Amino acid sequence: MKTIPTTVKFLLLISLANISYAEDKFRVCADPLHPPYSTRQLTGYENRIAALFAEQLGEELEYTWFPERMGFIRNTLKAENENGSGYKCDVVMGLPVGSDLAETTRPYLHSTYVLLIARGRGWDDISDASQLPNLPLQKLERLKIAMFDRGPGTSWLQKNGLLEQGVPYQSMTGDNEHNIAMQIEQDLHSGRIDMVILWGPMAGYVQSQSPRNSYIAIPMQSTPDIQFDFSIAMAVRHGDNKRKLMLDGLIAKNQDKINAIIAEYGIVMLPIVEPAGKKDDD
Repeated sequence: MKTIPTTVKFLLLISLANISYAEDKFRVCADPLHPPYSTRQLTGYENRIAALFAEQLGEELEYTWFPERMGFIRNTLKAENENGSGYKCDVVMGLPVGSDLAETTRPYLHSTYVLLIARGRGWDDISDASQLPNLPLQKLERLKIAMFDRGPGTSWLQKNGLLEQGVPYQSMTGDNEHNIAMQIEQDLHSGRIDMVILWGPMAGYVQSQSPRNSYIAIPMQSTPDIQFDFSIAMAVRHGDNKRKLMLDGLIAKNQDKINAIIAEYGIVMLPIVEPAGKKDDD
């Protein structure tokens, strides 16, 4: 069967973005304390993208708040209302492309992990992550780098024999007053750690909380055995194809505006990569 040409499909997505989903609310599932993504004060970049979409759809923006930890999707996107009249919310504004937790849209962000190094503590000569495992022993012994319970940063530390220099952190904090980006920012400032390999949006947040040039920021490069760069999409319930197409259209229509919003948060943005198997023949 002949596939739809890419240009035609793009125009179709644009047209779908101009069609209301026949609802009066754009209902988003979000964490109330998760900068730079979302906050109850609506200061996150996901909040602003959601507001942009709701405005274009002519719908009221409504949130269901729940901490983005284990069970987030189960307790929001897949959770039915108490009165049995439907689901609590319909859209998650940020989820890795291809996640099996929900149906993901076309990507709107491609970023990478960043090695953040606090300046003025003896590490200002570091310009590449590969320098760390080759430091003189005396200097290596005082290295304090955040090490998460999982993630590519920890895999990199293990590969390079730096686990003993790691200061342990959990990827999902149980703290009701700080998400992991907020905790890392505080610990970098206090000197508990001197550096961290952190996901791009979180690294951007940490940098935004200090005076300019407080950190050396080195984007991590993916290798065949460790992937650091990932694509981020929006998500809906499996089977909610009409809403997914609507979101695909809004993303296609507003990609430049989305980029401009994200850029304000100092986030490393790489060229967006379409998921494997998603490209069409012209």
